[in-house]
Amino acid sequence: MTTKSAPARPQHHLGHSMKPRQLTMMGLGSAIGAGLFLGSGAGIQAAGPAVLVSYLVAGTLIILVMWALGEMAAANPTSGAFSVYAERALGKTAGATIGWLWWLQLVVVIAAEALGAAGLLFSVWPVIPVWALALVFMVVFTGINLAGVRNFGEFEFWFAILKVAAIVLFLVVGAALLLGLLPDVASPGLANLTTDFAPEGLGGIASALFVVIFAFGGTEIVSVAAAETEDPEHSVGKAIRTVVWRILVFYIGSVFVIAAVLPATSGALASPFAGVLDAAGIPGAATAITLVAVVALLSALNANLYGASRMVYSLAERGEAPAFLSRLAGQSVPMLAVAVSVAFGFIATVLELLFPERILPALFQLVGSTCLVVWGSALVSQLVLRRRADREGIRLPLRMKGFPGLTIVGLVLLALIFAVGFSADASRVQLFSTFALIAGIALACALGARFTRRSSGAARRQHGR
Repeated sequence: MTTKSAPARPQHHLGHSMKPRQLTMMGLGSAIGAGLFLGSGAGIQAAGPAVLVSYLVAGTLIILVMWALGEMAAANPTSGAFSVYAERALGKTAGATIGWLWWLQLVVVIAAEALGAAGLLFSVWPVIPVWALALVFMVVFTGINLAGVRNFGEFEFWFAILKVAAIVLFLVVGAALLLGLLPDVASPGLANLTTDFAPEGLGGIASALFVVIFAFGGTEIVSVAAAETEDPEHSVGKAIRTVVWRILVFYIGSVFVIAAVLPATSGALASPFAGVLDAAGIPGAATAITLVAVVALLSALNANLYGASRMVYSLAERGEAPAFLSRLAGQSVPMLAVAVSVAFGFIATVLELLFPERILPALFQLVGSTCLVVWGSALVSQLVLRRRADREGIRLPLRMKGFPGLTIVGLVLLALIFAVGFSADASRVQLFSTFALIAGIALACALGARFTRRSSGAARRQHGR
């Protein structure tokens, strides 16, 4: 956490007008998306009710990761977040690799969220084609991201409020259904949970774990947004604590209700929230929750475009991306960084529409395990930087409790998840693909840094002559 290697804020820095409440809701907005509204059904199909074990394991890991990120973000709020921390702890190539890896993950997810939201909206309003809706979403949210961080933060705040309200209402209806409090509707009780808790055994829990990990991905965007937040030393810690417990309650509570109401073999798991509300006999509920899912996907798209643009802006600030990407517009917005980030999303969206079910699955095969690598880098960086800060007597505004024990617990959990992943055929291919991508990015970053050093040296020698 020492600031010797780089300033905490660049000379021409981003604005600092995001409010703490907006920061908190952004963390929720980026994490509560397709992973909860659609992916939870896939997790139950893979593991049955035992998917709750997968959520507990992944939830424990994300708590530890967010605590570690909170400590570093409060000490050094920067738009590069874990990429900058990895650079300070492990070197420039490591930092650049993590930054580009996360950026690539987000721009792929942006395309997936635009297409997913368009498909859901078309299912209840089949007027505008899916491809046109997806492109409209991309244009609208590009405009929102260019409007300035205060406006962006307020938009994301109300988007997230709607999602949270819908989930709370869902949990209330689900509890009433399970307790037999709904008139003329028989309670399913807990038979689905107790009859066959783990139909696929440990292998099913392992398979579901990767679905769950992907669902939690995006929570780390809070550490990126810290750079544009008022009084980050205090707001970051509060936001992270709030985000973590709310996500766990919403995810685990929702999945518990879904697993209790819908059997693991139910076709309704394709849209699990709608399936539960249909079982509750609430008219129009399926359409309503589908529209909420559209909002959830668009909110996540909005937050992920923000995160991607800030990461590539930070890379440009540090000389790891073209310098023009660090230029700021009138609202202290990295306009070109936003444009480059959304451009990849546009391209991926168009390709997926031209070649359905081929482009995005291939991209997800590459970036599907990216969040695990990012989380691992955050834990390792915190372990190194905290020891360095303690050794140099640097005061940290926020200190992760239980250090280094809890950080090591997080790394052990991460190692176990990787071990489980390599033991299963489907996830093994994904992990190898992700590591191949990491190796390619690291090589490109190392070669780029060497070329930059040679060019700079040659320019200095020529200038000297």
